[in-house]
Amino acid sequence: MQIYVVRAGDSLYALGQRFGTTVEELVRLNQIADPSRLVIGQSLVVPGGGEDVREQIEVNAYVYPFVQQAVLAESMPYYFTTLCPFSHQATAEGELRPLEDARLIQAAYAGQTAPLLTITNLGETGGFSSDLAHTLLTDEGVQARLLENVVALINAKSYYGLNINFEYIYPFDRDSYSQFVRRAAERLHPLGCPVSTAIAPKESGSQQGLLYTAHDYEAHGRYADRVILMTYEWGYTYGAPQAVSPVNRIRRVLDYAVTVMPAGKILMGFSNYAYDWTLPWKQGTAARVLSNAGAQELAASRWAEIRYDKTAEAAYFHYTDTAGRRHVVWFEDARSIRARLRLVADYGLAGISIWTADRLWRPVYAMLESFYSVEKIL
Repeated sequence: MQIYVVRAGDSLYALGQRFGTTVEELVRLNQIADPSRLVIGQSLVVPGGGEDVREQIEVNAYVYPFVQQAVLAESMPYYFTTLCPFSHQATAEGELRPLEDARLIQAAYAGQTAPLLTITNLGETGGFSSDLAHTLLTDEGVQARLLENVVALINAKSYYGLNINFEYIYPFDRDSYSQFVRRAAERLHPLGCPVSTAIAPKESGSQQGLLYTAHDYEAHGRYADRVILMTYEWGYTYGAPQAVSPVNRIRRVLDYAVTVMPAGKILMGFSNYAYDWTLPWKQGTAARVLSNAGAQELAASRWAEIRYDKTAEAAYFHYTDTAGRRHVVWFEDARSIRARLRLVADYGLAGISIWTADRLWRPVYAMLESFYSVEKIL
């Protein structure tokens, strides 16, 4: 695949003639809602060409139970190594709340994709609970019960392995969390089940903050089979407008990570969503979440010129809504996808982990296929 950036006067028909393809194929590959509305700066995936790198990598994907079957059917058989239904919430008693995951597990095996039981410290109100994590990590009886319930659920539902996604852990629970990962691996490895963790994007071992301190990169790299670095959310719902996954910041995380854990264990987090901020931005106001396809459609509907930040390697545009308010949207286009995929080869990583694969964005898979082949472990 190659990338073409739209210029004034371009049309899909002319581009199809130029690149030896059809309007229908360009529309399909790029999820173009209105073929008559191309905007300046829009990047298009175009058949032909290719990259020099063709090594095999792993692709993990998080999905919610409500993901559409058509999305799974188009992506999972070809592009995923492992699938993490999100999520089984642990309780303070060491139980696991049920999840409607039977359809996802069945689809995973049908697509030669290994389903991973994902456990979280999400509380009943929906947010990650530091207090719940403290109980799970420090109460030996609760922790033993949790691990036995994990094993029972893996056996009952035929999960392939375990993914631990504990966030907002108190700094003083850092060692307890590391030891929990060790105990989980010791319990599951004899059963042939791998263990992965998802941890915050730290740029140094001394980085402070509730999101970061308790995530010990060196320990997770030692005990877990795979470590997902959540390299996204620099631009987030209640934060100031900026790229969700700026490549310059991702590089800082990877520069640190590969010094304390094996690069071959790392799955780089890969965001698959966009944010729309109202301007001027004010502290405490929330951005609107969009799919990347939705962001592209919004730009086209407003005839908004798409720009590209070469430092962050991310696309953005401005528009004015019907109420006269200015907005800025940061999203992932084919160029930013390519820039992030190159990091996998640059750092010798195991692969990527998509958050989330609920929203279909075909340029991700087109560019992925252009760079790599996806490992299937089933």
